[in-house]
Amino acid sequence: MKTINFEERSNKLKSDHEALIKQGNTKGKRGSNGVYTRFENPVLTAAHTPLSWRYDLNKASNPWLMERIGINAVFNAGAIYFNNKYLLVARVEGADRKSFFAIAESDNGIDNFRFWDLPLQLPETEDPDTNVYDMRLTNHEDGWIYGIFCTERKDPAAPKGDLSSAVAAAGIARTHDLINWERLPDLKSKSQQRNVVLHPEFVGGKYAFYTRPQDGFIDTGSGGGIGWALVDDMTNASVKDEIIIDHRYYHTIKELKNGEGPHPIKTEKGWLHLAHGVRNCAAGLRYVLYMYMTSLEDPTNLIAQPGGYFMAPEETERIGDVSNVLFSNGWIADEDGTVYIYYASSDTRLHVAVSSIAQLTDYCFNTPADGFRSAASVKTICDLVARNKQLL
Repeated sequence: MKTINFEERSNKLKSDHEALIKQGNTKGKRGSNGVYTRFENPVLTAAHTPLSWRYDLNKASNPWLMERIGINAVFNAGAIYFNNKYLLVARVEGADRKSFFAIAESDNGIDNFRFWDLPLQLPETEDPDTNVYDMRLTNHEDGWIYGIFCTERKDPAAPKGDLSSAVAAAGIARTHDLINWERLPDLKSKSQQRNVVLHPEFVGGKYAFYTRPQDGFIDTGSGGGIGWALVDDMTNASVKDEIIIDHRYYHTIKELKNGEGPHPIKTEKGWLHLAHGVRNCAAGLRYVLYMYMTSLEDPTNLIAQPGGYFMAPEETERIGDVSNVLFSNGWIADEDGTVYIYYASSDTRLHVAVSSIAQLTDYCFNTPADGFRSAASVKTICDLVARNKQLL
């Protein structure tokens, strides 16, 4: 039987992997719309994961140098600037459909992201998670870094033979160094919760959560949009009262469901929010990103709601495991006002786009709101044309 040259294949795997990690990133060829600039290459993919996670590199036990543990996708990353590094807590999905968290770091935030040696070894609760994913990171003013993520378990009330019904909740973990994590009890709520985000500051002495109440694992049902809830104690977090601060609307980019992305960025003009909106169409669910702003004095008060989507999948971003999807749960604002937006495409890979606080706040305040009717959309265009004609 023909054998391989183990050393040659090993060296090729290592050199190709290193070349991928060290690949630079340039501004996208599609240019900029003046609000943000996409970068050309994904910052993380399945191929970026360490070879030691996927291959048994021992010639004696793996003479064909076969991949032993398959990685399907890397996407939906929380983000934080920590110890002078841009860190992404990525959702890594194995070939077995199980997701887990892993941290990758970069010096500049746009390329050369390298995973830490081991995935994040997240503690479990007494009711073990079947799947965990989509962690939002919040460096809270109480001194802890919190990771709020979706934890999924099989629905105990599912009929016999139903192997797809699930229950979603918001898992909570915290850390000081991103290495040692303390698992806290899941957020208690009357409804299932996904896309839960922790506000970075106390509000009236309480912890504040952006929630997304829903009747089922997939369907929002009576859940009206992005919610707001105050909690006394993170070690026993319980949602008692919940209000909707960003509603869903008929025939919009968020008519089916919407959810908060990363925690909002504090600016001089208000809290800057990035969220995702979902609508249904003949091709299935379409996920896009949108923005809004809330008041510094009252974070439940919407002060800017630009109409339509902020970003939507383009070109190859449309293709992947779950096509026609953009999703973001991580961004980083530098001290100079630069904002790095980490977004995933089609549940497959992770990208970066760059903007600034000045550009994003301008976008929010000066983009017309959704008029909810075709005639209103036409009027906003005609008004803009009229103002432009005065400049001629």
